[in-house]
Formats: sequence, structure tokens, C-alpha cells
Amino acid sequence: MLQFQPPGFGHKVINTSLGAIVYYTQTSAPWLNADSEDLAPLLFLHNFGGGASAYEWSKVYPAFAQTYRILAPDLIGWGESAHPVRDYQIKDYLTAIAEFITQTCRQPVQVIASSLTAAFTIRLAITQPQLFQSLYLVCPSGFDDFGQGSGRRLPLSVINTPLLDSLIYALGAENELAVRNFLQSFLFAKPERVSQEIVEAYLTSAQQPNAKFAALAFLRGDLYFDLSLYIQQLTVPSVVFWGEKAQFTSIKLGRRLANFNPDAIHKFYAIADAGVLPHLELPEVVIGLLHQHL
Repeated sequence: MLQFQPPGFGHKVINTSLGAIVYYTQTSAPWLNADSEDLAPLLFLHNFGGGASAYEWSKVYPAFAQTYRILAPDLIGWGESAHPVRDYQIKDYLTAIAEFITQTCRQPVQVIASSLTAAFTIRLAITQPQLFQSLYLVCPSGFDDFGQGSGRRLPLSVINTPLLDSLIYALGAENELAVRNFLQSFLFAKPERVSQEIVEAYLTSAQQPNAKFAALAFLRGDLYFDLSLYIQQLTVPSVVFWGEKAQFTSIKLGRRLANFNPDAIHKFYAIADAGVLPHLELPEVVIGLLHQHL
């Protein structure tokens, strides 16, 4: 989805065991120069949910393009990356993220990730800590933390009904009105911050062929887990950011998770007047906070 990328960013492709991953990086002026490939990598991983893609971080990563080699992939099943027809499981994303890092990074990487993907990153950092230098996590949640499911909003009997599941996806993610309503009502703290560009980017991603399979796996809860069972094992230095008005995963939950491991989680930032995507809603605030640590 190059039409939604900032100036100077283009896409590249790597192949993983699950299919091709498209990622966005500096490819032209004003960023590209002879030393760009030698810059330390900075990896941005997007959230899940209908229409998700690397666009989610596109208002933040240009601020770091002068000093880092930006890597912003569309994860498998999302954006312009491969959309294999399969029942997506947690291990699929742990594998794909690990393969992406090993193919694109020659040194431990700093990762900036959000929501469920941030929780996957924590799990991967526990089992393969050598891949990571530090983690910057926005609202990390397994969506079943402390055994309290927070993501599913429809009964499984409905979601798993053939044809009906496709209708749910078409009505909920493939039309502009529904996308705008979801962003305004659930993801952003202030509806007026949802621009036409944001709506179009989410809609374009949601309308990719076979995009429903990853989205429905998320909606069914196939990718949920209890992050509280893992977070105490994290040793990679980490910082957590949380929108104070985040729905589904409240800031109270965030503080509870962070308090499980103060040795690894060095700082917890509450971002006022923001929802679950403060980096898209208030990118200048997130940029400022990241600059304190990167």
C-alpha cells in the first residue's frame, strides 16, 4: 500500500516459511544515502484487527529515518503481504516475526510493537532474547490476560458459521462506514482525529484478497493467550506506553502486567487522551517519548 507511505519510503519483500512479507523502508530521498544500509535497524510491528497494516506506524517512523534503518512490515495475512488460506495460530506469527528479524537484521534489534503483536514480541524475546536489544511496547496484551477475555465481541457459534463469517467480515471491515465507525468508537479516544486517509488505509488493507482469514482468526480468539503467564520471564529491557482511554485492554490491566516484571520493564508511560493506538492518534507524543529512549 505504497500510496499511504510517507515520502522517501518504498517496499521490499522477503520470503518466509509462511509466504512473502512486504516491508517498508527508506528507498529514496530525502532519506536514502550511501550509509543507510549500515544504520542500526528499528523494527515497527503493527496491531491486529480488520484492516491492520504497517500504515499504523507511518506517522511515527519517518521521525527516526535519519538515524535508523526503518523496517515496517505488513505481517502475514495483513496489508500487502501474503494471505495464505489457513487457520492462523500463535506459532505462525512467532515463526514469521523471528524469520523476518533473522533475514533483515545483522544485529540485535530494537522493536516497537503494539497490542497483541507486542505480546507476541514478548514471547519471542523470552525464547530468543539474542534477537533483541530492547522493546518499546504499546498496550501489550494477549487479550486473555489473567483469564479475562477482552477481545471477542461475537459468539463463536456465529463467527464459525460458514458464509456467515464472510458476511460478518464484509459488513464489519470491508465498507467505509463500518471502518470509520470502528476507528472512531473503539480505537481512538477522540472521533475527530480519524482522518479520511486513515479510513482509506484500513479499508484498502481489509479488501486485500483472503484478508478475512487472519482477521477472523483474531476475532475468534485463536490468537489470544494470557500474557501474565509469560511476562515475568522477560529479560530484554522494555518500555511500555498505554493510552489512558484504551478500550478492550484498560490502563489498569497495563499497570498490573507491568508490575509483574519491574526488572525488565523500566518505564510505564500513561498517554492522556488517547486510545489503544496513541501512535496513530497522537503520533507527536509517541515520537517525543521514544526519543527519550532511542
